[in-house]
Amino acid sequence: MQSLLIVFLGGGLGSVVRFSLGKWINSLHSHHFPWGTLVVNVVACFALGLIIGLADHKQIISPSARLFWAVGFCGGFSTFSTFSNDTLILLQNGFTVSSFLYITVSLFLCVAATYGGLLLGEGI
Repeated sequence: MQSLLIVFLGGGLGSVVRFSLGKWINSLHSHHFPWGTLVVNVVACFALGLIIGLADHKQIISPSARLFWAVGFCGGFSTFSTFSNDTLILLQNGFTVSSFLYITVSLFLCVAATYGGLLLGEGI
């Protein structure tokens, strides 16, 4: 039961941060490209890699803190469902090139960010 509470609290915090950051990023431009979701997902992936590096490789973070940050916070912070919806909206509005660019850039940057965070976490 304690694990569920830890994930619940981390997920709630991550969701609030995702909403706030995404809204702020989107307020900085008027382009149809979903920059807010892209930035949120890249940051979440970097954070997850860093947390895993610190928790699993350096063992600096306790198992409970890892659960809070990796599963709860990063799970609530990242948003694959919004990414999917943004992609469909781009396609439905005729932005085919933008949708495929969004998919490609999201995949590449998110994997690279996770790896970069992991390397940083292992190196600290």
